[in-house]
Amino acid sequence: MPGENLSRDEARERAALLSVDGYEVSLDLRSAVGDEPGDGPRTFRSVTTIRFRCNEPGATSFADLIAPSVTAVSLNGRDLDPGEVFDGSRIALEDLAADNELVVDAQCAYSRTGEGMHRFVDPEDGEVYLYTQYEPADSRRVFANFEQPDLKAPFRFEVRAPQGWTVWSNGAGSENDGVWRFAETKPISTYITCVVAGPYHYVTDSYERVLDDGTRLEIPLGALCRKGLAPHFDSDDVFLVTKQGLDFFHDHFDYPYPFGKYDQAFVPEYNLGAMENPGLVTFREEFIFRGKVTRASYEGRANVILHEMAHMWFGDLVTMVWWDDLWLKESFADFMGTFANVGATRFTDAWITFANRRKAWAYRADQLPSTHPITADIRDLQDAKLNFDGITYAKGASVLKQLVAYVGQDAFLEGARRYFKRHAYGNTRLGDLLSVLEETSGRDMGAWARSWLQTAGVNSLTPQVLLSAEGRVDELAVVQEAAESHPELRPHRVAIGLYRLEDGDLVRYARAEADVDGPRTVVAELAGAEAPALVLVNDDDLTYCKTRFDAGSLETLKSGLGDLTDPLARALCWSALWNMTRDALLPAREFIDIVLRFAGRESDIGVLQMLHAWAESALTHYVAPEGRERAGVLLAEGAERELLAAEPGSEQQLAWARFFARTAGGPAGLDLLQGLLDGTSTIEGLEVDQELRWAFLQPLTVWGVADEKTLAAELARDDTASGKRHQVRCLAARPSEAVKAQAWAQVVESDALSNALAEATIAGFDQPSQRDLLAPYAEKYFAVIERVWKDRSIQIAMNIVSGLFPSLQDSAATLEAADAWLAAHEDAAPALRRLVLEGRDDLARALRGQACDAQAVTAVNTE
Repeated sequence: MPGENLSRDEARERAALLSVDGYEVSLDLRSAVGDEPGDGPRTFRSVTTIRFRCNEPGATSFADLIAPSVTAVSLNGRDLDPGEVFDGSRIALEDLAADNELVVDAQCAYSRTGEGMHRFVDPEDGEVYLYTQYEPADSRRVFANFEQPDLKAPFRFEVRAPQGWTVWSNGAGSENDGVWRFAETKPISTYITCVVAGPYHYVTDSYERVLDDGTRLEIPLGALCRKGLAPHFDSDDVFLVTKQGLDFFHDHFDYPYPFGKYDQAFVPEYNLGAMENPGLVTFREEFIFRGKVTRASYEGRANVILHEMAHMWFGDLVTMVWWDDLWLKESFADFMGTFANVGATRFTDAWITFANRRKAWAYRADQLPSTHPITADIRDLQDAKLNFDGITYAKGASVLKQLVAYVGQDAFLEGARRYFKRHAYGNTRLGDLLSVLEETSGRDMGAWARSWLQTAGVNSLTPQVLLSAEGRVDELAVVQEAAESHPELRPHRVAIGLYRLEDGDLVRYARAEADVDGPRTVVAELAGAEAPALVLVNDDDLTYCKTRFDAGSLETLKSGLGDLTDPLARALCWSALWNMTRDALLPAREFIDIVLRFAGRESDIGVLQMLHAWAESALTHYVAPEGRERAGVLLAEGAERELLAAEPGSEQQLAWARFFARTAGGPAGLDLLQGLLDGTSTIEGLEVDQELRWAFLQPLTVWGVADEKTLAAELARDDTASGKRHQVRCLAARPSEAVKAQAWAQVVESDALSNALAEATIAGFDQPSQRDLLAPYAEKYFAVIERVWKDRSIQIAMNIVSGLFPSLQDSAATLEAADAWLAAHEDAAPALRRLVLEGRDDLARALRGQACDAQAVTAVNTE
């Protein structure tokens, strides 16, 4: 894999030796336009001046740079031979003085992988757009630096750009004769510096606030996107959420936004959801909606806006020393995104989405063999890249939500305020945060941190109900269990809710909070209560755990989950049932049956869309092979039934339409999709916009109804970057051996595709209904992944290794092939082994689920 994998030990050694006073970075991006170069990559000139100190004069160290070539290097006025000091990823620095100046003149490469300086050519109008993306360590692809988070410094950027372009960076900028110069930043880490350049559509606004000391704070706001997306850009809503967030965080943090302006750039072919570059936050442009979407999409965008805004304090102002404490920014931002969404915006039910969607991500990640404590052991940059995961984000946020309940919201926020003021523009470790929380709460945070931050795995909580002869609760206990691999039993503050039927509604009639600690905890407060139809452990979602049910409660949910009136309680029950399905405790076809009977009554659109995803996953991975066809028919029929019954024009109708498209496979369903596309069929209230057209075309392509000519015609209708991604995905989804071979070659054997088109090709390649076509690629996968990891950038390699794992070849033979590869490649890169282990674990889980499903059907048939 190109580039040196910086280790934690190397970073510690360099941080102990050096301190950085400032950077001056000059980029010449005029080469972004014009004809492709004849030989080699398209490059741009990058000239960097670094002023830094060394506390051991005469010592040696290195600077980081990944570039095709270096023209000149000088250290303290002494010219160095680039051929001798530059090895492709590092510049050797010898005989350092107390005060040093390093100047590096390099030719850096534009990227098509979303790493470094990404270059995108818009197929709609031929315009070129640039943006940078660095985390954790790709700024070295754009300028020479010391690429680690604890060597902060001020930055000055200067950019030469093609005529007619606008350039943005972290600081405010001005242009003179094609040269853009930007104000010096505050001391920040290299990975959050940023440059965006091109003919972007740009909208402005401003935020004003009178601070507690009477001074007026004014923050210039900007939002930008490609010109082709401008007609769809609802910047007013982006600015509304931005201002609500700024109000919320100023109210709670008592530390004025420290980075001047606040631009938000929605950029193409972005690998992430967003990135918290101070003063210039970047987002994936899919957050600009080209068609009708549900409220859940707007809520999700607002959550990301607020998540990134929280990073201005957690992560940018105060930054972790090394990636071990990545949670110090990501867990906090994930928690704060929902906390602010509920407290400041129209999305007051965002904790339901958190409980249903974000925690599902955490539960999956926490049961993989690669699970890790929230405070992880990050040995190097490859480890860091893979730890942007459900543990660091969603589990960390869940634990912080619990921490707020443990220490109190006021103490938590006061701790945050002291943390910002004490460590502004500096770097911290876990102990720095715990010390301020101990100050403000008066609690010993050590035991809490050991249980929740420094151990891995998720506990399950199950109620045990003993009834008296009179039919009342004699004893109610909560049993806590842990996996053998991670046996830690943790202290949980939980609410236990008792529910009964009243006039057809399942409502809560009793609730008690308890501290669950150890294997079994009796909840004395509920003794004597009326016998419940449903016991919900972790009611109100106070802790992080897998909720289980006693036998009576499970039967209640199977027959009447839709009767639950409280939307959060429903979401928690759905989540628990899905966890049981994944854990082979509930047959997949039973889960699908419950979805078909009750999802149509779900009022929360985000929960409904999550149920659709879970039902689809249950069919693909957990239904026994002999039952897939029939279960698929029932799911498609149920989706069509709910689509036709939904209120015309409602977001439920739109959600069911998309789900129907993903499940349709029979002649009648495909005929309906074709009719909706060509206008021969209509459903009252359903507007088939361009995005929905592509959603309908996908299954028609998968089943061989739509061909290459049809897709070309659709692309002509939607000749945009989004349209191209959809077409590429559909092309790879066609049911043909030749098509699969071509798609495989385009992704695995060539690097010609951009990151976005490679991702689209992988998505199209892997179709559950095409298992037989994909069977030959299981062996090929294990034969090529080590070479892929070596030759491709880490982002593309991750996409290929994860995306092409042969999970649809769900047999013992594939499991054995994975085990054989792991046994034969014990010395492979740990990050590569982790991805294969995760794919192997998902496959083993699927096989256990299929066995559970088959056994349940067999048991029914023999009764």
